[in-house]
Amino acid sequence: MTTETKQTIVIIGAEAAGMSAAAKARRTDRHADILVFEQSHVVSFGACGLPYYVGDNFDDTSYMAERSVEQFRESGIDLRIGHQVLSVDANSQSLKVKDLASGEVFEQGYDRLMIASGASVIRPPIAGLDDESVFFLKTMDDGINLKQRVQDETVQETVVIGAGYIGLEVVEALVHQGKKVRLIELSERVLSESFDSEMSELVQQELIDNQVALHLNERVESIESQEGSRWVVTNLGRYPADLVVVATGVKPNTEFLASTGIERLGNGAIVIDQQGRTSLSNVYAAGDCATVWHRLRQQAVYIPLATTANKIGRLLGENLCGGAKVFSGTLGSAGVKVLGVEAGRTGISEREAAQLGWQVKSVVINDKNTTNYVAGQQAIRVKLIYDAESKRILGGQIAGGAGSVLRVDTIAAAIQGGLTTEDLGMMDLVYAPPFARTWDALNVAGNVAK
Repeated sequence: MTTETKQTIVIIGAEAAGMSAAAKARRTDRHADILVFEQSHVVSFGACGLPYYVGDNFDDTSYMAERSVEQFRESGIDLRIGHQVLSVDANSQSLKVKDLASGEVFEQGYDRLMIASGASVIRPPIAGLDDESVFFLKTMDDGINLKQRVQDETVQETVVIGAGYIGLEVVEALVHQGKKVRLIELSERVLSESFDSEMSELVQQELIDNQVALHLNERVESIESQEGSRWVVTNLGRYPADLVVVATGVKPNTEFLASTGIERLGNGAIVIDQQGRTSLSNVYAAGDCATVWHRLRQQAVYIPLATTANKIGRLLGENLCGGAKVFSGTLGSAGVKVLGVEAGRTGISEREAAQLGWQVKSVVINDKNTTNYVAGQQAIRVKLIYDAESKRILGGQIAGGAGSVLRVDTIAAAIQGGLTTEDLGMMDLVYAPPFARTWDALNVAGNVAK
C-alpha cells in the first residue's frame, strides 16, 4: 500500500483568477494544502461593477463579490487576508510573507505556486494627484469613497481623465447622478486602444448629445486648488473641478518579482504559455498581472479582462494539481455601454492588423436593430475585418442601440469556427420585429463584404 504525498499549493491574490483556481483545485484534489495570500480584506471581487455602484444602480457592495472569506474557508481553502507576499525565491520554492496586522514576516514553502496579484491603477505624471478631490477606481474602498463624494450636492463640476472603458463608464455614472461632466483624453479619440475610428465617432457623438464636454488631443498637466476651489489645468485650458476621476489604465502588480528573473513584458506583465506556466519551474500565473495567449495572433499579449482571468484561473486549478489543460486563446472580446450607445469588439481591429502587417479587408455598414414599425428603433453600425484572400473573419466591431454588443458574440463564434464573410451573410440568425430585420445587420455586413 502506497501513501500519496500531499501537495502544498500557494496562490498569491484572491480575486477573479486566484479564487477561480483555488476553488477548482480544491474540487480536483481533496487532499492538497491550498493556501491563498491576499493583501486586502476583500476577496473574489469584481471591479467591473464599480462604475455602476457609483452611478447608483445598486447599493449593496456584496453584489460585487462572488463568495465571502468564510465561504472559501469552509470549502477547505486556507485563505489569509491582510497578508502581503514580499518576495519569491524560486530556487528554494518559498515565499517571504508579511502579516500586515501584526507585522510578522515569515517564510512559506510551496510545491506549486500561482501568481494572481492583479493590477493597480496607473498614476500619470500630473501634479496634484494627492488632492482630496482626486479619485481612482479600482478597489472596493475606491468605489465607496467615490460614491460618497458624488452624493455630496455641492459637487457639480466633475472631470474624468481618460476615455477608455472605465473612464466612459464613470462618465455615464456621473451623468446619471446629475453632474456636469468634462472628459479629457490625451489621444485623438475615445476608446482608441480597442476600437477603430468608425465606432469611436458614434460614442463621441453620444457624449456630446448628452452635454458631456469632450476634450480630445489634450494633456492634463496639474490639478490646482486655492481657497476651496479646484481646477484641472491642461496644455489648452483651465477647468473648474469639484471632483476628478483618473482612469488612465492599469499596470500589473509584479514589482515584488523583480529579483526572480521571471519573464515579463515591458509593462511588467508575467509571460505565460497556454497552460499558464511562467518561465520559472512550478510557477503559474493568470489574471491582470499576466499575459494571455491570443488565438489569432498566436502570441502572448496583455489584455486584462475579467472573463479571461476566470477562464484561465479555472484551467490552472487543474494544472496546479498535475493537469495539463491548454487554453486555446482569447479574442479580446469586450463591450461597453455609454449612455444610449453600446459598443463591442472581438478579434483583430483594422489598426492591429496593419501593425501586424496582415493583408486584410474591412467593410462598414449602417443598419437598424429592429424592423421599421417597432417603436424605439435605433441605428446600428457593424464593421468586419477579414482576410483579403480567404475571406475568413478575423475581427468585428459593433456600435449602436440595444442588441449591438450581444451581436458581437456571433462574430466571436464565427472567428473561432473559422467562418468566412459568406458564411456570415447566409447564417440563420433570429428574426422577429423587436430584435432584428429579416436580414440581420450581421447578414448584411457579411453579404456586402467583397
